[in-house]
Amino acid sequence: MIKKIRTDVWFLPLLCLFILTTPSQSQETPPTGAVASAHPLATRAGLNILNSGGNAFDAAVAVASSLAVVEPYSSGIGGGGFFLVFDNKKKSYVFIDARETAPGAAFPDMYLKKDGKFDRLKSLNGPLAAGIPGLPAGLVHLSKKYGKKSLSECFKEAIDLAENGFEVGPRYLRMAGFRKKSFVGEAKEIFLGGTILSLGERIVQKDLASTLRSIASDNASSFYNGSLADRLVSGVKQHGGIWDKSDLSSYSVIERAPLYGKYEGVKIISAPLPSSGGIVLLQSLNILRNYELGILQETDRIHVITEAMRRAYRDRADFLGDPGYNDIDVKKMISLRYADQLASDIKMGHATPSDSLKGLTIDKGKDTTHFSVLDKEGNRVAATLSINYPFGASFVVPGTGVLLNNEMDDFSASPLAPNAYGLVGNHANSIQPGKRPLSSMTPTFLESNDRIGIIGTPGGSRIISMVLISSLEFVDGKLPAAWVKKERFHHQYMPDILQFEKDAFSPSLQQELERRGHELKEVDRKYGNMHAILWDKSRGKVYAASDPRGEGLADLQK
Repeated sequence: MIKKIRTDVWFLPLLCLFILTTPSQSQETPPTGAVASAHPLATRAGLNILNSGGNAFDAAVAVASSLAVVEPYSSGIGGGGFFLVFDNKKKSYVFIDARETAPGAAFPDMYLKKDGKFDRLKSLNGPLAAGIPGLPAGLVHLSKKYGKKSLSECFKEAIDLAENGFEVGPRYLRMAGFRKKSFVGEAKEIFLGGTILSLGERIVQKDLASTLRSIASDNASSFYNGSLADRLVSGVKQHGGIWDKSDLSSYSVIERAPLYGKYEGVKIISAPLPSSGGIVLLQSLNILRNYELGILQETDRIHVITEAMRRAYRDRADFLGDPGYNDIDVKKMISLRYADQLASDIKMGHATPSDSLKGLTIDKGKDTTHFSVLDKEGNRVAATLSINYPFGASFVVPGTGVLLNNEMDDFSASPLAPNAYGLVGNHANSIQPGKRPLSSMTPTFLESNDRIGIIGTPGGSRIISMVLISSLEFVDGKLPAAWVKKERFHHQYMPDILQFEKDAFSPSLQQELERRGHELKEVDRKYGNMHAILWDKSRGKVYAASDPRGEGLADLQK
């Protein structure tokens, strides 16, 4: 082990995407607000709300509802997500859990064939793959409890975008092309134009506009209890799903306490269960505190970060699931003592074979969205939303415009069955009625004495490793532009492969890692779509950045 031998050293590059300076501004509040999201139209919707007197929570509702329209491959009213919020007036952190739940008729073996093998198509396509949506309830909760403006005001731009349409871009076409064979019925007509859309063509979703109006006018009462709920259940059942009206009426948002940790003087506030993100992130950082990353050679640095990922993801597979259904000792799992135990068998010269770690015995064998918001009052939101796979279940409930999620695939159908992202799990994440599937979504705040970061990303199982790598960039004093564009690598325990983006590892680095026993795989294209904000209190500056891999926009409030 290489123990820490220095104190923190901070430096700041000269350039970032956006800078606003007001030296006289109090440290208690930032000089301006900011929004960073995956789509320019959603970012503008959030900024318009801030400019009209709304707070960060109002802006988050506007961004989320707009993304549900213009980014249907990543999130939507038929999905769910998590909101990590900080109320500066109350000085309180809250994690709002709007994760989907399993229908009451769900059972552990529902996606297994007669021979016991996992039928992936059933957990990915069509309404049988859909959990009960949580996003409408989550937006209502965020608006009513924390916002200033009405839900109708915050939904206005989303409704306009659904009613009048928006132009599709390259990312949309890429995602739609990836899933085009799975679309059926109204989903095929809406999102492919019957065949496939061309760049710049408009998508109009009048049924979705009507649904959004209904949610805004009655605080989602009709969605969960009224005529809209009847239509949703009827449409799902007619096409092979198992929803019941009681599944919708019994859905509730849960406020949870975030997880807290510390690394190199930086406070980390992150997602609790049913997200695995906070636990895996904190475990990894707790392991890495035993090493002086700043003085390690590149190969050693990548090696120990990989070994930390490997062990934290192992615990994810073995132990984690919905805390309402499992007795999980989270305090122990994120303790420094436990991290030292995990780190004790790391060898600098050799990779640890995953199947040698105590845990599951496994045969060796994409889409979400994130946005970040800061307002002039110092309130902030890190929100990661999802319908799971691109375009979710590829099924729109007729007459509603609601594109359903396929979050049931995030459960463990079998201890030997990896999901669509290659993640394995155990009984803790098995399917049970009303249960929330384990997630990798990791909305996170990073805080030092004079710097506050808001960070998160989509990316399936790679979300946590991306947030980890970018958190280390924050610790090194870098700005959001560096966090979001940093080259990425990933290890998730099983399969026992170290994945990396093109150009992340030099040929010589690859050779040395392979010599130590790491099995390497260069991914086909760059991944992730991170959106981040930094408030530098000492300099009176706010910075915002969107991932150059995507088509998003980060901008400051005027």
